Amino acid sequence: MSGERQRILGIDPGLRTTGFGVIDQQGQDLCYVASGVISTSAIDTGNLPGRLQVIYEGIRELQTRYVPDVASVEIVFVNVNPQASLLLGQARGCCVTALVAGHLPVAEYTALQMKQAITGHGRAAKSQ
Repeated sequence: MSGERQRILGIDPGLRTTGFGVIDQQGQDLCYVASGVISTSAIDTGNLPGRLQVIYEGIRELQTRYVPDVASVEIVFVNVNPQASLLLGQARGCCVTALVAGHLPVAEYTALQMKQAITGHGRAAKSQ
């Protein structure tokens, strides 16, 4: 690996499950560091503020644990169900707020753009 290392925290927002991945980039090389989820399944689905608090605190804990240099958050699109889209938007806003509260620069990408960058084509399966 050559060049300066940069640690990137990627976030896939969700109200029930927010996914994350951490990679190190040095030059053109990428190195896996960690991945996982922040789950709000223990919180009553009717308790939106409680679920958002779990997400916020989870993102802040990731920043403390992995000390990223930058963050990336997936841009979400409107679903068939407008209510679900509004709820997902709140989860996404919570993620962005937690990241900027930790003074991280935040880039925003669509799922298609992320898959294109990692696998070479935008229609890749999540497992890829």
